[in-house]
Amino acid sequence: MQMNELEFFKETLKDRKIQILKNIGGLQNELEELSRCELNDEGDYVSISNNAMIESAIGLQQQEELNAIDRALAKIASGEYGTCEMCGDDIGFQRLKVKPHAIYCIHCREIIDKPTKQKRGNASL
Repeated sequence: MQMNELEFFKETLKDRKIQILKNIGGLQNELEELSRCELNDEGDYVSISNNAMIESAIGLQQQEELNAIDRALAKIASGEYGTCEMCGDDIGFQRLKVKPHAIYCIHCREIIDKPTKQKRGNASL
């Protein structure tokens, strides 16, 4: 991968990291607000509980993406960025543009996803 491409992905990852950190901070503030809400009846309790559960799930997903971004930035620093962790081939530029923290090339990602898709297909039988 060329130096200007690495710099592009490094900046993209850093920008996304900043956005996720802001999102996580906002989620934490929302959860604190929800915990301070006055509950008048069971409907309020259910509503607050559902909102808290959704906010927590979003926060967890954001944290997982943040961890993946940190791994990708470490790979850039070590010169390992853009290499598939399964087959060792290069991850395509277009794939990295869509998902700059990708760890698998498109072919290996399909192999990994295939059992999951088959399980979902069998569940509907």
